[in-house]
Amino acid sequence: MQHSTFCNFNHSDSWVILSAIEQRIKAKIERIGTPLKDWDIQINYGIKTGFNDAFIITGEKRKELIEKDPKSEEIIRPILRGRDIKRYSYDFADLWLINTHNGIKEKGIPPIDISNYPAIKEHLDNYFPQLEKRQDKGNTPYNLRNCAYMEDFSKPKIVFQEMVQESAFSYDEDVNFFCLDTGRIIVGKDLKYLLTFLNSKLFFYAVKKYYGGGGLGESGVRMKHTFFEKFHCIKNTGETNLIDIANRIIKSNDNEERAKLLNEVDNIIFKLYDLSDKEIEFIETQ
Repeated sequence: MQHSTFCNFNHSDSWVILSAIEQRIKAKIERIGTPLKDWDIQINYGIKTGFNDAFIITGEKRKELIEKDPKSEEIIRPILRGRDIKRYSYDFADLWLINTHNGIKEKGIPPIDISNYPAIKEHLDNYFPQLEKRQDKGNTPYNLRNCAYMEDFSKPKIVFQEMVQESAFSYDEDVNFFCLDTGRIIVGKDLKYLLTFLNSKLFFYAVKKYYGGGGLGESGVRMKHTFFEKFHCIKNTGETNLIDIANRIIKSNDNEERAKLLNEVDNIIFKLYDLSDKEIEFIETQ
């Protein structure tokens, strides 16, 4: 029977009792590494359109708009929903964002002038009453709301969904996806290295037990970044091959190979935090 030493700590807006082994694991996580909030990264929300029916279109509609006016292609971008984002991967549903952004005044980027895109204007005019009434809008009903980090969607980034049954962090290096507000993005340094920690069993356990934004049923968690930024992640010193393994996981289509690589990542991370066999077994049963 497990030793019954307990302590209380504030978990989101409630109090949680930790057993002795849970205390030891938490202490090991927090005695080394750096809280994610102090890493050179920025975490932001996905796009809020205010009316997805108008701004999120299918691949078929995209093709139609480009055929009417080739210039339309300039402001149509691929987009992921939260549900499309998986662990190290994503399922692109052939959905596209009409990115009539509102510019970035501080950088001298002007808002999109809808008159320059007649085919898109014609499409959006079908929804004009709803566009006019929505709160999330820019200078005109055709423009999206202000987004100071709009350019981050065109950078290498981690994308993740918040409501999950397991860690669901993926890496977007080349495609330049936007994501809806059911997803989040992380930009900054050491992203592929960080990706391995975010998708690890230890991180998911820690978020669920110590740093989460609330549980979802018996096994799910809310990956709210304002809470999980408290997780202490060990900086990259070049002593592990985690980035190489991440690349292999991303490229692999073999489930058995992926499972072995995921297990290899977990074992490396468990070792970095000096977890005992008993502590690892406890984490894996939670």
